[in-house]
Amino acid sequence: MFDVFILMNWIGLFAFAAVGALKGKDAGLDLFGIVVLGVLTALGGGIIRDTLVGEIPAALTSMTDVSIVLCGVFIAVVLSRSVEGALIDHPALLTADAIGLAAFAATGALVGIAAELTVFGVVVLATLTGVGGGSLCDLLLTRVPVVLREDFYATPAVIGGGLCWVAVVAGFTPTSAAIGSALFVFGLRMLAVRYDWRLPTF
Repeated sequence: MFDVFILMNWIGLFAFAAVGALKGKDAGLDLFGIVVLGVLTALGGGIIRDTLVGEIPAALTSMTDVSIVLCGVFIAVVLSRSVEGALIDHPALLTADAIGLAAFAATGALVGIAAELTVFGVVVLATLTGVGGGSLCDLLLTRVPVVLREDFYATPAVIGGGLCWVAVVAGFTPTSAAIGSALFVFGLRMLAVRYDWRLPTF
């Protein structure tokens, strides 16, 4: 479980760092602002997760995590120079965002399972890890967080966290449960993007 947690955490960090940086670039921020958004988007959800289970956030103890985040920011900024127009709806950004959501939802579920939380606790950690950093990023950009505007952004993380818990209870290893959960979250999120799925508004 430890190995798959590390791998998925690195994937999520890199993907969300790129997403946050590109959001900052779209918003016309300077280099410092772009880096701040990239770092916050990548690390925010994990900090919330670790704090809830009484652990020192990994972001504060691992230079590897910070290095991966900075690499994600750098690569996103360099590659974005060859793309014209806004990046917020670019397929590459949407795909990276879905990858980050899937990876972080799975890592959040793994932390909850390791801490022997209830299914509700596992779902909460999976969801907060997946959407926490992006929500903080949106708040800094004075936007209503996407999780409150697009219900099929958080919904895959909610379902994926629950499925991960169910799979472990059913006898699957945490590793296989996390991988299956991540694939499910990614697939569901990409389907929601492709077909513009949304829950009703009132």
